[in-house]
Amino acid sequence: MKNRIYAVTKTDIDTENYDVKLNGVNLELNTARVSAYPFNRAWPGHQRQIEQTELVNFVSFACEGENILEIKSKESFENVIIRPQSLKFKHEVTSDGTVKVYMTKPAYFTIEPFGRKNALHIFADPMIEYRTCENEEVIYFGEGEHEVGVIELKDNQTLFLDEGAVVYARIHALDAKNIKIVGHGILDNSHNKAELLFEANVENNGLHSASNAIRRHTIHLEYCENIEIKGITIRDSLLFTIVPAGCRNVEIKNVKIIGNWRYNSDGIDVINSENIHIADCFIRTFDDSICAKGFSAKSVQNKEEQLHELICHNGGDYSVFKDVLVENCVVWNDWGKCLEIGAETCANEICNFNYRNCDLIHVTGTVISCLNVDWADIHDINYENINIEYDDQILIPKMQNSDIDKYESHDLDFAPETIGLEIAYSPAYSSMNGDREQRGKIRNFSYKNICLYSRQQPFLFFKGFDSEHQCENITIQNFYHNGKKLDDLSNFKLEVNEFQKNIVIK
Repeated sequence: MKNRIYAVTKTDIDTENYDVKLNGVNLELNTARVSAYPFNRAWPGHQRQIEQTELVNFVSFACEGENILEIKSKESFENVIIRPQSLKFKHEVTSDGTVKVYMTKPAYFTIEPFGRKNALHIFADPMIEYRTCENEEVIYFGEGEHEVGVIELKDNQTLFLDEGAVVYARIHALDAKNIKIVGHGILDNSHNKAELLFEANVENNGLHSASNAIRRHTIHLEYCENIEIKGITIRDSLLFTIVPAGCRNVEIKNVKIIGNWRYNSDGIDVINSENIHIADCFIRTFDDSICAKGFSAKSVQNKEEQLHELICHNGGDYSVFKDVLVENCVVWNDWGKCLEIGAETCANEICNFNYRNCDLIHVTGTVISCLNVDWADIHDINYENINIEYDDQILIPKMQNSDIDKYESHDLDFAPETIGLEIAYSPAYSSMNGDREQRGKIRNFSYKNICLYSRQQPFLFFKGFDSEHQCENITIQNFYHNGKKLDDLSNFKLEVNEFQKNIVIK
């Protein structure tokens, strides 16, 4: 029994829904704002309504071996679920309503006495000390609140967020090498606001965003090499949370992402990069969780010139996006997709991806998705040992057309697509026009040991674009539904078109 309890710095959003003890010692709670239900819209000119959110608690500490958590809710409850259920931590509810969880190892998980609402998030790190080297320039933040704004990282710099630090900032790096962002503190992006160029409120804008604002990612790394992001918690992203674009040799490990509720607040979005390792992370997002994208043109004019500048930055070649490993991650998705490739796919190739040993504990949209709307040849993508947990009742993700619209969900049997592959032209996301020669391919996808826990039938769809741009060579090996192995496509709800071939289930 060994642990280290991190210092906590209180902020103006703090609430305490639980009393928590670790081996009999009281833990202080952190707070994050999250989405309350799956109601989204393209940027309409202003931020999402606060009424669509709730405040939840998380606790952070490090441990090894056996430890006992005791959780007392301020509200009564009937049942409790610990997710991911694959952890198999033993637990009991005592006569006074205390939940006792017998941990056997460090892990990131949720304790849910009320379903998706008011979950308690547990971030139990392994016992790791982050150190710096003599040749590094260290930017250090200790316990307390720090109003920083923008941090521009250069070669050989380390940003160190120590335990108890709450750093209000966004981070950017361009053409930098050997940079690190590490520690046990919190990078808080809540003070990063959209820069409004003019007032706007676009009604019924569908998938097309209003053009009245500049919005920036929380950690945006452009054309960087040898990057480490480890240990930190990132809270309340304005847009995407971690964006390596045109980067090489990136490791993201033991990172916790929570508090994403604002429009387009994705988790980790990697763009046209090489040698990416994402491991042992907890990611709860309002929009897409772990996403691989190609570059995309941002304005309606000179798209070819824009893409050329992005793909050939400083005379380089960033046309191939390859060698990605995502493993041992826990994902909670409040609107969007858990593991996604696309939709933007401006690259010659997107290939050699491996996703393994991941738990997807709450879902709304297509769970494992590839949507190819540009010209990439997407191939040799492997998923192995993926556990997917559906809620007994899943709220339907919907688009909000105007500020006065209210969210409603009436289909008690709704279930999203479990696996989806599609080649398509999208007016909203395709960078070039709809000519057929701009379409790409999807081929050589493997799904092995996929375990779905749900009362609904698993749903697959495979759709190519035409005879030259097909979904082909798709293998599903050992798909389990509630523990039962499915050995024929007739066991699935299936949607296909004529532009797919060689789909095999083993």
